[in-house]
Amino acid sequence: MTIARLQSDFELLDDWEDRYRYIIELGRTLKPLPDALRTEATKVRGCTSQVWLASETRAGSGDNGPVLHFQGDSDAHIVRGLVAIIFALYDGKSAKEILAIEPETVFLSLGLKDHLSPQRSNGLASMVERIRADARAALDA
Repeated sequence: MTIARLQSDFELLDDWEDRYRYIIELGRTLKPLPDALRTEATKVRGCTSQVWLASETRAGSGDNGPVLHFQGDSDAHIVRGLVAIIFALYDGKSAKEILAIEPETVFLSLGLKDHLSPQRSNGLASMVERIRADARAALDA
């Protein structure tokens, strides 16, 4: 899934009830998170729901630094879909690319900022910050 595809799909859906259902469907596409990765270390702080995010760093090519891949899950259906959206934005990108992405622009284009509760918006920001922190750590390694 790409952000461009998400934006296109969102444009086809007329109301937010349909978009919420689509977000829930996106969450169902996530690979199951192994129990071994459901730890305090992978738990995202700042989320009302339980969210786990694990990153794997692989050597990259060129000057962009290492490439990060993510796995994650949540106990809430909509939040699990938000995890899938975050992965569409960041998974498989280099650490430098991750740090250069402006997620607010993407979230505005999808209408998420206007249609998520403050708690879910805070959780989304916490997930983004966690991924950015992992990218910074990968560059420092």
